[in-house]
Amino acid sequence: MKIRVAMMFGGKSVEHEVSVISGIQALLSMDTEKYEVIPVYMTKRNEMYIGEEIGKIESYKDIPGLLKKSQRVILVNEDGKIQLMPYPLRKFGKNVPVEIDVAFPVVHGTNVEDGAFQGYLKTIGVPFVGCDVTASAIGMDKYIMKAVLKENAVPVLDAALYTLSDYARMDSLLDSIEKRFGYPVIVKPVNLGSSVGISVAKSRVELANSVDDAFRYATKVLVEHAISNLREINCAVLGDENEAIASECEEPLHTKDILSYEDKYVSNAKGSGSKGMASVSRKIPAELSPVKREEVRALAVKAFQALGCNGVSRIDFMIDEDDGTLYFNEINTIPGSLSFYLWEPIGIPYKELLDRMIGLAMKRVRVEESLTFTFDTNILNSASFGGAKGTKR
Repeated sequence: MKIRVAMMFGGKSVEHEVSVISGIQALLSMDTEKYEVIPVYMTKRNEMYIGEEIGKIESYKDIPGLLKKSQRVILVNEDGKIQLMPYPLRKFGKNVPVEIDVAFPVVHGTNVEDGAFQGYLKTIGVPFVGCDVTASAIGMDKYIMKAVLKENAVPVLDAALYTLSDYARMDSLLDSIEKRFGYPVIVKPVNLGSSVGISVAKSRVELANSVDDAFRYATKVLVEHAISNLREINCAVLGDENEAIASECEEPLHTKDILSYEDKYVSNAKGSGSKGMASVSRKIPAELSPVKREEVRALAVKAFQALGCNGVSRIDFMIDEDDGTLYFNEINTIPGSLSFYLWEPIGIPYKELLDRMIGLAMKRVRVEESLTFTFDTNILNSASFGGAKGTKR
């Protein structure tokens, strides 16, 4: 019997469209002899839909029309069976649920990649592919992530975090940044990916504009020194906190100081249909010495495991060409296109990559099922609200 996989994409995120592309790419590459795949589109309100047209990229040119032809569903755990249940339930006629074995979220950005969606799946009891709640949340919060990595001796640039209260005192905020970092600096929302809201500032005017832009997308903003002689190198990792391997390295090419959203998803798609991150101009393999290549790959695995990741993540590094120092920049716990293009050069085709990710998800289920989450107690039999101290001390 085939394993039934709900391939889930979209969601309430500024990276919604990118997720649709990544999800359908994965859908089309699944091993259909081993898996029965049900595409599940999540709208920008996180409503879930299934149907014959959901897995076709052409259908997303008219999303309202697509939804009219599709069935809205909700996830239900019925006696341990995970079902996509039609919603709202019909008062007359049959409500035929679609049973699944595992969810495969291919989602990007806040509200879906940051642990929120993973927590929803975990609460219902749905086995799912990829990072768990904690790793997803830490991986999305760039400030907390840096703190964890520093504790694990992974080199990162120092950074400062600013909130809406700081933003309300703009002159003081700008003074603080100039005093601590000077120029140039990089400004980014603390919890977004796909280069949304990220920019480099080389003057006070540019800094004010960068801060304004970053606060459009998040309530907290991260600022750090921008490396002037920068070289960016990316590497993906496959595995879990116990065992993991690194992919080939790539060097993305871009038109500005940093790789922009346009570089990633727009400029390379013109005239050929978007292929997501697979269409970015890049060098694979990156032109690195054997020693530097292994340094990058080893550090990628170290960071991946320090953050407790699972499945496939892509880690973006920075090299300061002035002295050759390698820095961890950020992690994409569900990378665009699942970084399949970094695995094919080392002999892991996309179909096998997806299969391994599902295998890691099922391994996690087996491990968690061996743990104890409840134990017998008679505390409720003796509970009393007559006192003022309660029961927890």
